[in-house]
Amino acid sequence: MTVESTAARKPRRSAGTKRTAAKKPPGARPDLVQLLTPEGKRVKNGEYDAYVADITPEDLRGLYRDMVLTRRFDAEATSLQRQGELGLWASLLGQEAAQIGSGRATREDDYVFPTYREHGVAWCRGVDPANLLGMFRGVNNGGWDPNSNNFHLYTIVIGSQTLHATGYAMGVAKDGADSAVIAYFGDGASSQGDVAESFTFSAVYNAPVVFFCQNNQWAISEPTERQSRVPLYQRAQGYGFPGVRVDGNDVLACLAVTKWALERARRGEGPTLVEAFTYRMGAHTTSDDPTKYRADEEREAWEAKDPILRLRRYLEASNHADEGFFAELDAESEALGKRVREVVRAMPDPDRFAIFENVYADGHALVDEERAQFAAYQASFADEGEGE
Repeated sequence: MTVESTAARKPRRSAGTKRTAAKKPPGARPDLVQLLTPEGKRVKNGEYDAYVADITPEDLRGLYRDMVLTRRFDAEATSLQRQGELGLWASLLGQEAAQIGSGRATREDDYVFPTYREHGVAWCRGVDPANLLGMFRGVNNGGWDPNSNNFHLYTIVIGSQTLHATGYAMGVAKDGADSAVIAYFGDGASSQGDVAESFTFSAVYNAPVVFFCQNNQWAISEPTERQSRVPLYQRAQGYGFPGVRVDGNDVLACLAVTKWALERARRGEGPTLVEAFTYRMGAHTTSDDPTKYRADEEREAWEAKDPILRLRRYLEASNHADEGFFAELDAESEALGKRVREVVRAMPDPDRFAIFENVYADGHALVDEERAQFAAYQASFADEGEGE
């Protein structure tokens, strides 16, 4: 599957369904940091150019490779869910630049707190893509050791990871460590009380944390203007720390702005809110049907801003990549998809009784009773089989 074919295979709404594109509030796009236009042209920015000044053609090809392979993995996971191999999947389609740009800005000793859609960030942190699928298949509770990659397990409860990140960052500051913390969340999570509380504590304690909001403009079926009367990055002003809005489909801009914010945190200057203004091209999850609430015209307008095609145009125009590079990457992409399929289908069934372990440190009579009841229930299936 080529990158170009991804948008083309998106489902279309029937002609009889009428939807209007969501209206954006006044001033919805001020101060958008952009280094690479949708046409693939490099634009100068006096404040953030310095943070990508040392980037090489090899680095650019690496960013492109990251985005292509992340999209391929994501597409394969979606297909596996449709085939009944996964219980659910939350796609990142369209958000590759925001995740790869910010993920590559982190240092090894930084700590990352994701939600459940940060597959690209996980890739940057060295988490095997196959490990991400265990939870969605129901065979484990995460699939990786968070401390091995400084990448926390996926968090399903909306917004709660920002509190975890803030607390961790406060600890980092007390330890005097020269590292930073980054917490990912979406525009929908920005309306949660946990996020507001995180902003308060991080500001008061000057915690070295970057709040990275991927504003994909839809909290499932709720557009952003039903959550905020101002651009989300402006919320930081009320808490006393900076907020920046960056073009979330521009991998260079996301890299530069996140580097700036992380370096600021490491210098002891406190938190920053980065709003990556992007778009969720697919469904919220595989249980969602975006054609019920979104206009085709809106999605088509964002397809023209595709983050991968944007960087490819720049690579080609700058002669930083040739057809041989793209062909090799296509082959690598297909090999990744094949490996993911094989790994998922080979995953063993989980121990049915594992749910009763580690509920209490010293055990509990009620848990013992529930375990016994469940064992009897499971045994009843064997008894029915013997009677046939």
